[in-house]
Amino acid sequence: MSASSASSTSRSRLSVEEYVAGVRSGDRANLAQAITLIESRKPEHQEQAQQVLLELAPLAGQSIRVGISGVPGAGKSTFIDTLGTNLTAEGHKVAVLAVDPTSARTGGSILGDKTRMANLATDDNAFIRPSPTSGTLGGVTRTTRETILVCEAAGFDVILVETVGVGQSEVAVAEMVDFFMLLLIAGAGDELQGIKKGVLEIADMIAVNKADGDNEIKAKASAAEYQRALRIISPKDRGWTPPVVTISALENRGLDDLWGRITQRYNHLTDSGGLSAMRQQQQVRWMWAMVEDRLVEKLKAHPEIKAMVPSVESAVTNGTLTPALAADKMLRTFRE
Repeated sequence: MSASSASSTSRSRLSVEEYVAGVRSGDRANLAQAITLIESRKPEHQEQAQQVLLELAPLAGQSIRVGISGVPGAGKSTFIDTLGTNLTAEGHKVAVLAVDPTSARTGGSILGDKTRMANLATDDNAFIRPSPTSGTLGGVTRTTRETILVCEAAGFDVILVETVGVGQSEVAVAEMVDFFMLLLIAGAGDELQGIKKGVLEIADMIAVNKADGDNEIKAKASAAEYQRALRIISPKDRGWTPPVVTISALENRGLDDLWGRITQRYNHLTDSGGLSAMRQQQQVRWMWAMVEDRLVEKLKAHPEIKAMVPSVESAVTNGTLTPALAADKMLRTFRE
């Protein structure tokens, strides 16, 4: 038996108790295995994963959850690497859930975040988990929420969720974090055209990165432009006005102020009871999202539906059936 086969067999034999004990002890290998179990779509793995999550649930919830999204080239990985290193130096334990885009054509993903976050990758107080989106709307994996809980149970008190790009679907990440920030760059006029209003509406902060060297003046001008854009948008929380800050992740400037604002917001939510209420609402919305996910899985796996898909798709392609009527036909078959 090869080493990889032996490793796979060993993982498959772990019991719920062994997963829970390994996560609670902070064992990195066991933590990674537990997340892999949660990400699996095999029914037997999903059942065991939910048992593990039930056991770990009382240990979760004690972290600051921050979602980070931004335009391509904004320097998200450098920013997270620098911010995370600052935080571990202060005694925090940081988990980075870096979501990789999965190819819609091949199903593959790059999963190269550990090479892009060189400092955190070798930090004993940091844990980086790259996960493919597998086509999930919202730029986050189907199980990102559950992975957050497992990392919290393992003792990580700061959870950073790096999402894919900026767009309307990215609103999904705001449903699982306490603080959602957009990382942007200079060139406000052009960049604002690519940022959906819905994303700006749920942002708790905008940080203009790469404010260094000859680019610093442009970054400040862009920050002013973003600030003006926020004035015409109703904030999601009347008790918080999203700030716009300029930073340089490369030179590690402005990140202390940025983190101070995040903790200020977090402490206010905690003291006012808003954090608990927000997380409870997120749990309910998560439940309904999982209902939809399960229904779609059952629909696609149904033998009669699978058999009729080629003919229905063909009918939609040649125009003899509209997409809406095709959907109704499959749902009617599924119900019957």
